Amino acid sequence: MVTVGLAFVSALVGWSATAALAAYAQRRPSVASVAWLVAALGMTVGLSAAVVGAMFDFGDLTFRLLQIGISLVGPLYLGWGALEHGVRSFQGRFTSRLFVTAFTIVPLVVLSVDRLSGRFGASFPGLADHYDLIPRVLVNGAQAVALVFLVVGLIGVARRGGRDLSADLSVLGLVALSLVLSVAVGRLGLGPGGPVLMLGAIAALWGACALGARPRRGLEDDYDDYDDDYYDDDDYVYDDDDDADAEPAASMEEPVRRKRRNADTYADHRGGAPVREAAPPRGRGVITIYTLAEGQSAGFDQLAAAVVAHVAEHEPDTLMFACHTVPSAPLQRIVYAMYRDELAREEHERQPHVIEFARRGAAFVTATNVIELSLSGAAASDGLAAMLMPH
Repeated sequence: MVTVGLAFVSALVGWSATAALAAYAQRRPSVASVAWLVAALGMTVGLSAAVVGAMFDFGDLTFRLLQIGISLVGPLYLGWGALEHGVRSFQGRFTSRLFVTAFTIVPLVVLSVDRLSGRFGASFPGLADHYDLIPRVLVNGAQAVALVFLVVGLIGVARRGGRDLSADLSVLGLVALSLVLSVAVGRLGLGPGGPVLMLGAIAALWGACALGARPRRGLEDDYDDYDDDYYDDDDYVYDDDDDADAEPAASMEEPVRRKRRNADTYADHRGGAPVREAAPPRGRGVITIYTLAEGQSAGFDQLAAAVVAHVAEHEPDTLMFACHTVPSAPLQRIVYAMYRDELAREEHERQPHVIEFARRGAAFVTATNVIELSLSGAAASDGLAAMLMPH
């Protein structure tokens, strides 16, 4: 009965953690958050099957569900989420997704249909207690891939550095702990200790996602200070003086200049045949329509002005980020964003000032509509960024 009680508590915490991770994935959508949600769901389903197995003795179905959840799905998707969290390379991410697909489908089918051997009991069984050689080899391969994913993610975070390095390393450290505990229970069973260690694995993953969702670098205080500076600093007081407009306009024009360096110009083709260059990545656009609560326009506009300035200063791959008022609808604001590519959009959504804007802006907004765009053609002048700056 001790094993039953511990397994029940582990499964209950697992379902709670899965619900929390689902909310985290909705609040900060990314491939990493979805991967960790799948890992939590797999481990929780396995623990739920273990409750039945510990109560009435394990059988074919409960054993298979337990091992698929804690030996295959949990470790593999924990490692993949770590790689997605730490690596920004498109090629690296694409390669990892191919491996995840292969090491999910094939082992899942084999673990579901391969014959089992040995007698079952009420304690947590190990992988080798009932599976033959081929399922064990496939699970070992999937776990080795998960370990490689984890190491690559750690290397990516270490190379990226920055002031968030310690927080990112803490997130991946908790993910690594969850992975190790899940693999240990799947391989060894460990009797009554199995559900206890799985409780630790679920708690570590829960803590990793909670830490990843927390605003970093003391952003809330910095944001307050920035709001004060934004309205008090002469560099950001916009009037008819041309000098006041010069520095903000320059900061906004930097992404445009970077874009034009990679583009063909008519001058390049004078006197010779056109030079064919690789096609640039297709831009991504997002239109967000906010409906504000009555009397909340000033507060929202202040937050929007602050985040626009942050984007201009820190996000060279966000090509344009503009907030519009609607004269015919005073309680509506339309934010238009154009990104260099999909990775630039993901990076934008991970920025602390964007997270803080979403958190604070919720107090002023009654409804939000999002329209996603994929660039098929465009034309723009060099003066676009300067025109979009407030005067």
